[in-house]
Amino acid sequence: MMTALAKIVHTAPEVEAEPELTDGFHLVIDALKLNGIETIYGVPGIPITDLGRMAQAEGMRVISFRHEQHAGNAAAIAGFLTQKPGICLTVSAPGFLNGLTALANATTNCFPMILISGSSEREIVDLQQGDYEEMDQLAIAKPLCKAAFRVLHAADIGIGVARAIRAACSGRPGGVYLDLPAKLFSQVMDAEAGQKSLVKVIDPAPAQHPAPEAIARALDVLKSAKRPLIVLGKGAAYAQADAAIRSLVETSGIPYVPMSMAKGLLPDTHPLSAGAARSTALKDSDVVLLIGARLNWLLSHGKGKSWGEPGSTKFIQIDIEPREMDSNVEIVAPVVGDIASCVQALLDGMGQGWQQPPSDWIETLRTKREANVAKMAPKLMSNTSPMNFHAALGALRTIVKERPDAILVNEGANTLDLARGIIDMYQPRKRLDVGTWGIMGIGMGFAVAAAVETGKPVLCVEGDSAFGFSGMEVETICRYGLPVCIVVFNNNGIYRGTDTDPTGRDPATTVFVPDSRYDKMMEAFGGVGYHVTTPDELTRAVNEAMNSGRPALVNAVIDPAAGSESGNIGSLNPQSGIKKKK
Repeated sequence: MMTALAKIVHTAPEVEAEPELTDGFHLVIDALKLNGIETIYGVPGIPITDLGRMAQAEGMRVISFRHEQHAGNAAAIAGFLTQKPGICLTVSAPGFLNGLTALANATTNCFPMILISGSSEREIVDLQQGDYEEMDQLAIAKPLCKAAFRVLHAADIGIGVARAIRAACSGRPGGVYLDLPAKLFSQVMDAEAGQKSLVKVIDPAPAQHPAPEAIARALDVLKSAKRPLIVLGKGAAYAQADAAIRSLVETSGIPYVPMSMAKGLLPDTHPLSAGAARSTALKDSDVVLLIGARLNWLLSHGKGKSWGEPGSTKFIQIDIEPREMDSNVEIVAPVVGDIASCVQALLDGMGQGWQQPPSDWIETLRTKREANVAKMAPKLMSNTSPMNFHAALGALRTIVKERPDAILVNEGANTLDLARGIIDMYQPRKRLDVGTWGIMGIGMGFAVAAAVETGKPVLCVEGDSAFGFSGMEVETICRYGLPVCIVVFNNNGIYRGTDTDPTGRDPATTVFVPDSRYDKMMEAFGGVGYHVTTPDELTRAVNEAMNSGRPALVNAVIDPAAGSESGNIGSLNPQSGIKKKK
């Protein structure tokens, strides 16, 4: 019989299971995935290289760029297209600064975006002891974005990501900076506790209904109008209240002018579209309803020669930001709230007895629109070689009409300004361009994100100067096999390629290498290149490229003398008032 002592000696002791652990890397990824974020745009490097690798291993899509600014632009436009914050991931200091341009642009344009950057250790930065890429990134970011946060402890990652998401999406959307010091990623904690620390953001952009008295006031002003006009801004496109906005236009019978990224909310060919009669519509209107549009420089600040006599135009403005009201001129009927709720409230208030505008106002705009279209038509049908901007854009106009589901990305000077008026859009959020700041360099980032987020083919129409800001990202487009067709309008320079250096020493400051072959860049990375000199050749090349779904670049030769200084905003370019004596 075995003794009690023997039992004690020979019974195997119970082994305590080690607790499951997690770390900062996995908590960041889990926090993003918990909130429905599936894609990260960025550039790998110290200290975030492994974060990108792990995110990819966990099923997230990680799109790696050649430069952080373009990754940031991609994240920004992803936010515009999806209403979820686009994520840009960068390294510290220089990488962070590269991404910061895109973050500031996102904030200015009201695109929800989060810039996540690794950073140096706080102890060394605060004492300025010279750490690797030492920089107080949080302090630098704060003035240029909507909000900025730093996370120092792994247990706070969940709340930090949640705060960033809510800040980016709520109210007027914008850019948010999230600072993650390198030491944070390797911090370890209990996996169960880590999971409990994560936060799923509930209703990050809640509806903000307008006050009933604000709606009543706006309707009273509209009823008094003899020549009313609706101006649709990109905020209206972002709101994705497409059916309600169309119903408001058609129920009210009020003609509308779309800002460039609002084109397609209703087709540009709609009977109430006054886009082709924009100058007349703005100048002669007596009541203007702004929906997601701001009275900034793009609308001449609501005053000046683009509008009628001072005080002759009454403005109604729908905006979620109360401080936007009266920013340039008096807003007689401010309507504060989200666009979907405000538009629906206006519709409900119109009821069955709404009186549409006088027919003579509608007829005036229709006549002007048809005259402008007829005047433009011969310019768009020319098949000359080398091409001018109108002939080349006329060819692309037809292609977009035949492919209304494709996304048009557009930047440049003449290439941008003329395309806004020439190329009609037929569906919402299909035109992406430089936006409020009018900056160059958004092209490749926007094109990549548009293809990734929507799965739709992308036609990216670039001036040769604009393409130079982000052209290396053609490698990114080829690496991911994206259905992007880039058309570079090549006129050998900025505005035009005919300027000279008066001293004869150097090329003029606005002139590039003559007869450059941008198509060869695309071929170098495995894409398809085309070199075209006529509108017919341009049409064939673009259709072939878009039918194939492969990365492609069309080098479209434009007459070097065809451009004009600064496109349609030459008045913003100061001229010297002094002629130097010889």
